[in-house]
Amino acid sequence: MPTAAGNPLLQPWDTPFGLPPFESIRPEHFAPAFEHACREHLAEIEAIAHDPAPPDFENTAAALDRAGRLFHRIEHVFHNLTASATSPALQQAERELAPRLAAHASAIYLNRALFERLDALHAQRESAGLAPEQRRLLERLHLDFVRAGARLPQAQRMRHAQITERLAELQTRFGQNVLADESGFVLELRGEAELAGLPDFVRAAARQAAAERSLPEGVHAVTLSRSLIVPFLTFSERRDLREQAWRAWTSRGEHPGEHDNRPVAREILALRLELARALGYASYADYALADSMAGTPAAVDRLLQQVWQRATLAVARERAALQTLQAAIGEAGAIEPWDWRRLAERLRQRRFGLDEAEVKPYFPLDRMVEAVFDCAQRLFGLRFVAQPALRAYHPDVKVYEVRDAAGATVGVFLHDNFARPNKRSGAWMSQLRMQTRNAAPGGGSELPIVLNNNNFARGAAGEPTLLSFDDARTLFHEFGHGLHGLLSSVTYERLAGTNVRRDFVELPSQLFEHWLTEPTVLKAHARHVHTNAPIPDTLVERLKAAHRADQGYDTVRYTASALLDMAIHAHTEPGGPDITAFEGELLARIGLPEGVGLNHRLPHFQHLFSGDAYAAGYYVYLWAEVLDADGFDAFAEAGDPFDPAVAQRLHRYVYAAGDSIEPGAAYRAFRGRDAAIEPMLRQRGLVEA
Repeated sequence: MPTAAGNPLLQPWDTPFGLPPFESIRPEHFAPAFEHACREHLAEIEAIAHDPAPPDFENTAAALDRAGRLFHRIEHVFHNLTASATSPALQQAERELAPRLAAHASAIYLNRALFERLDALHAQRESAGLAPEQRRLLERLHLDFVRAGARLPQAQRMRHAQITERLAELQTRFGQNVLADESGFVLELRGEAELAGLPDFVRAAARQAAAERSLPEGVHAVTLSRSLIVPFLTFSERRDLREQAWRAWTSRGEHPGEHDNRPVAREILALRLELARALGYASYADYALADSMAGTPAAVDRLLQQVWQRATLAVARERAALQTLQAAIGEAGAIEPWDWRRLAERLRQRRFGLDEAEVKPYFPLDRMVEAVFDCAQRLFGLRFVAQPALRAYHPDVKVYEVRDAAGATVGVFLHDNFARPNKRSGAWMSQLRMQTRNAAPGGGSELPIVLNNNNFARGAAGEPTLLSFDDARTLFHEFGHGLHGLLSSVTYERLAGTNVRRDFVELPSQLFEHWLTEPTVLKAHARHVHTNAPIPDTLVERLKAAHRADQGYDTVRYTASALLDMAIHAHTEPGGPDITAFEGELLARIGLPEGVGLNHRLPHFQHLFSGDAYAAGYYVYLWAEVLDADGFDAFAEAGDPFDPAVAQRLHRYVYAAGDSIEPGAAYRAFRGRDAAIEPMLRQRGLVEA
């Protein structure tokens, strides 16, 4: 086992910008590094808890915010590697360390002496003469401890700690089970008959996926990467192969054996309910939403029901149009989930003259990366300077120094865009270091190191990677999260960047998506990969019209998943439900339209079960969409999508403020009022524009 002296995780990182020395880090380094860092962190906590001086803001709240810098540095690296570049050794370490890291968190949050100091300080907050950000930190820290069980009696606190350790094990296992099913499936396509209907860009991606898996020359591979399986379901003429791919995609986590997530999710739900009940809540949904902008399950349900009713009407109209198309092309029978995307694409081609093969050449990945950087510069004065000499954890990852308008470094950005078998699915933003000006006693600042992960299907060797319009939207979305971390400008790490309420965290990301469709952005960056011609105005208008026309399908899939999440976390029977039966009963009760399906079925719903951040919280994308649609209207009202005054308010109150301002107040400071729901409904095509 590596010694502390030879462990790169425990040495000073004298690398450029303090990047982790990835080339030196091995899986076996983590266990001893965490052991050392936990001891150091707990010693800092004990020093705060038993400080002989009376509790004040600096020796208690600010000191607590500073504590554990080494621990958090290691933790950030560990979680990023296990998500983006895992291995059997890292997965083993993750399984072993998950309960130990949860126990470490419990040792802090359930430290009675520490909470007594924090509680005493919190009781004096009105008369303590605190600055607004100081008071906000104190209130958030105090609530963190209360929600983690700090006020429970001793026996219940011990049980709380046991539950959190077990949940950490289960949530780790859930995510690893999904990855095992995803990486274990390959649909091999052999010969022209099995490739029927697939355009060149899908064939190129499938050839590359086959090459990466060392399949024989001439074989194409469809994997469960979203950027590959969705185009396959959209274009393949082989209904039997579409059904096979769809069933593999939707049954992840639902196969008997060691990777079966059904008992895992059931135990997670039972333990979450027990935690919520111990803290005085009727259900886990009540507990989760108590610290949100929505506040209660009833508020979430009102929003979801408004959208559900309109979306099901819209999807009925879409189904009727698809059935008319079926008759026109000589097909018959019920529209199954593996048919819908293909028929919708055929209808798009007929109705709007749209063909994905026509669209994708205008959205090469490199150009779209330039587009997000350009928008960040025009809005916020940022420049992304490539640093090709800097190595990250994988050759795919590009490293950029981020500078402000004055040329000062404000952070580091890592872009990891391609799907890999050892990388979890989906798209996400994470950080290796968070912004803070409270890095050491007496001051000191740390600049953020932010990552964006996507899972785009790589183009064939020597060929550019082409994005679908939805892929490009995902790129902009995750970059919006990245800006939230990079532009953070607060004093305390607990309040920095994306450390905000869950139904506010999606606002910066979803708002940034709007710039993708701005004409000036498209003219500058959506250029044909071979001719460099800008995307035609007529094609842009057809894209926008087609996007609105397809919103019933997408909205039903999303809203059904959000309703399922809320319902299963509102469940109040001990022991947890059978998730497959619960899912079927709920979808029958709400009337999920046939042939549409869900964004995520429960056995692979990683938002809910690979961690707790989105548990009883999948609704947040829609909640934030109310804010982003209304918020972007501020630029429309100003007559300029890059209006400097609106951009300055957006920067100050949304991207830079973190959680230093209550989110409702932050939005009102940006917009001048509360958000209205109508812009979101118009954006989704659910009401007349």
